[in-house]
Amino acid sequence: MGGRTDLLLSENIKHLNPYQLKLFSGTANPELAAEIAEELGVKIGDLSISRFSDGEIYVKIGESVRGNDVYIVQSTCPPTNEHIMELMILIDAFRRASCHEITIIVPYFGYARQDRKTQGREAITAKLIADLISTSGADRVITFELHAGQIQGFFNIPVDNLYSSPAMVEYLVKKNLEDIVVVSPDIGGVARARAFAKKLSAPLAIIDKRRIGHNQAEVMNIIGEVKNKTVILYDDIIDTAGTLCAGAKLLKEKGAKEIYTMATHGILSGKAMENINSSPIKEVVITNSIPLKDKKKRDKYNKIKVISISEIISEAIRCIDRRESVSKLFD
Repeated sequence: MGGRTDLLLSENIKHLNPYQLKLFSGTANPELAAEIAEELGVKIGDLSISRFSDGEIYVKIGESVRGNDVYIVQSTCPPTNEHIMELMILIDAFRRASCHEITIIVPYFGYARQDRKTQGREAITAKLIADLISTSGADRVITFELHAGQIQGFFNIPVDNLYSSPAMVEYLVKKNLEDIVVVSPDIGGVARARAFAKKLSAPLAIIDKRRIGHNQAEVMNIIGEVKNKTVILYDDIIDTAGTLCAGAKLLKEKGAKEIYTMATHGILSGKAMENINSSPIKEVVITNSIPLKDKKKRDKYNKIKVISISEIISEAIRCIDRRESVSKLFD
């Protein structure tokens, strides 16, 4: 061979990744990890995670990862502190096992709502967690729908912040809803809701509210037209759902025809499911970034619908593994 053929071969070699991909799962969301593995056509790696009697976490990697590109799936969802500490230990174990590169997949990034100081003498905990992840030895982070965009800047390593909106839009298109208006549940979520409304070619409305304490908010007014409309309340997180349900009640009073809620992360703490079930919301659509542990409760309060983000995450992994741009997943 020679000339142009050699040149083409050398160009192709540049795009080949010589480091074998290996996927591992923490204990936070093994179901999502299994879906990602199936999408990629790989097996989840051999990993032992246990607790000593005093609660300390023990990690043992059951196979060689020397020279491999390792991907670890671990949401830092409740119990948040447990899952964060487990993630730190996992990263340290893989770094000491001489793998080539460690990418952590954190579908839900805990402490993201503590991203700034709103009062004196508060911690910026999102920055602290970012520092811990970087210091532990991770090379890259894949996360989903960070509560605040500036959190990406808290890391000293690359962060690919993906979005669930493609899966959400696909879900809505299949329902063939008419007269849609996208509603932001607060002023802070306007940019997120506006981007989603643009994808649906739908108008935007805003709920103006005043927060009176942690997990409490006083709903005030609606900016925009919702009368006789199918409302899509769009947010990134549903926690106790108190504010969400109060907003839905106000929307119904203002003449909304049907109310759907869509959010990437369904924490659903406290009496969230009971609140949703007794509200005028017709359906709540969340992703599997956080597992719904209590399946019986979910079946009882059947307004909750879960869609998977495994396809988006697996495509991001493929792009990174092939040394391709991930930006196409943001469209």
